[in-house]
Amino acid sequence: VRLLPPALGLELLGRLLAGDSPSAAVLAMGPVEGRGVRVPSPLRSLVGAPPRIEPEQASGTELARRLASLGDGEARAVLATTIEGEASRLLGLPSGEAFDRSRRFFEAGMDSLRMVELRNRLRSILGDVLSPTATFDHPTVDRLADHLLEAIGRSRAAKPQARAVGSADPIAIVGLACRFPGGADTPERFWDLLEHGVDASAPVPLDRWDAGRWYDPEPATPGKAYVRRGSFVDRADEFDAGFFGIPPAEAASMDPQQRLLLEVAWEALERGGVAPERVAGTRTGVYVGIGSSDYYDRMRREVELERLDGWVGTGNDPSVAAGRLAYQLGLVGPAMSVSTACSSSLVALHLACRAIQAGECELALAGGVHLLFSPASTVYLCQLRALAPDGRCKSFDRRADGYGRGEGCGLVLLAPLARAEAEGWPVLAIVRGTAVNHDGASAGLTVPNGPSQEAVLSDALAAADLDPLEVSYLEAHGTGTPLGDPIELGAIAAVYGRNRPEDRPLLVGAVKTNVGHLEAAAGVAGLAKVVLALARERIPPQLHLG
Repeated sequence: VRLLPPALGLELLGRLLAGDSPSAAVLAMGPVEGRGVRVPSPLRSLVGAPPRIEPEQASGTELARRLASLGDGEARAVLATTIEGEASRLLGLPSGEAFDRSRRFFEAGMDSLRMVELRNRLRSILGDVLSPTATFDHPTVDRLADHLLEAIGRSRAAKPQARAVGSADPIAIVGLACRFPGGADTPERFWDLLEHGVDASAPVPLDRWDAGRWYDPEPATPGKAYVRRGSFVDRADEFDAGFFGIPPAEAASMDPQQRLLLEVAWEALERGGVAPERVAGTRTGVYVGIGSSDYYDRMRREVELERLDGWVGTGNDPSVAAGRLAYQLGLVGPAMSVSTACSSSLVALHLACRAIQAGECELALAGGVHLLFSPASTVYLCQLRALAPDGRCKSFDRRADGYGRGEGCGLVLLAPLARAEAEGWPVLAIVRGTAVNHDGASAGLTVPNGPSQEAVLSDALAAADLDPLEVSYLEAHGTGTPLGDPIELGAIAAVYGRNRPEDRPLLVGAVKTNVGHLEAAAGVAGLAKVVLALARERIPPQLHLG
């Protein structure tokens, strides 16, 4: 049954999905005991050894010699004054005007270019002791002064340790189902796409919107988009409403994101060897990462208000997505729709694992969904300069110029490992630990923060009781943005690269190079990739590396 009306209308949506989400979620996974991951050589060069900053590097400058004769307190005061002076000059402040040292640089009027220039000026004064992203990671005079004091070897203050997480039973992934771009509508087809290095990006289909109508190559053109490509799911307009007992009128008003969740949830249960009718009445939880509704944007643009029916609200409110799954399957555990932008599906996974460990639910469906049906969000993301003109994510490449939009849906069925083994369910992988945090007062609302990323990585490792050297592969966020990628790789190197032998490299990849940035469903796409790689003991290639 085809239920999708033709594209029409433009409205700038209020939700921010661009760039790197300030809410971060990561997970540490392990293969089933006795299984390893065979590491191919082509990816060994993705991450080099982390740079070592020695105190001697700063000794060749006049300021460094002066700092050497001062105590830590005096040295820090000199550094803060130096930073304040350079920042004031970059902002063109009158001589003698006070600069609030606790205020973030962006709030004081600096932009990304000035932040980079501040870093460059400080490096010319102090020597090569600043990382490329230091001014973003430590975005005030005071915080940058503290960081510099440590960087030149004058302070060895203990960094906050990862918070202790009590031991908990491991969680098994027993079922996986998906709808991803490039015809990857099953895990097997998804792996085939990954293994063969397929780039699923394509021109925007006409049944989504007329990309030519909204296109202008000039980024500054109001109401236009400078990109005409993305990565799309096949047949997203098709839905067997009768199978789920949903009347045609109600199905027509339902966001296809809800329709897709129903299909993928059913398949995840079946693939896990769990009959859907068997979970009815059980404390099975539902945790769904989902953002805004493009479908509703289209509907209210093309349908007159008097023609809107009562199903529009329940069919398009993102909060109903998890509830509808619980309703259709008769589940009485927690049901939550999670919206934390790019981290939504991994935060959903985190909440599901913790709920199982806390005894709030017996099983859980977790993942995310994201579909594109309106040009509006693409237009506003182009106005933010968040998207790559060619519609592709060139993760960790020097040509990175924004991300390519993608869409899809993925769900995993989670169970306590002991129960999965007792029931004879397939154990695809084990989630050993998860962690969630936020950047806090970073350089800007949408600017990622390296130290916060280091903290959440360390927390996940602590929860999993893993040493970083035990990890051989990391599936990264890797949006392909010139600011986000270096910050993320810097955090990864700081946590996983310390004392790592040359013969035990950490390989890093990002599924976004294949299927684009799935936004609310981005994390579960990476999770699915890792689960499939563990089963096959192979790591698929990374695309778009020049």
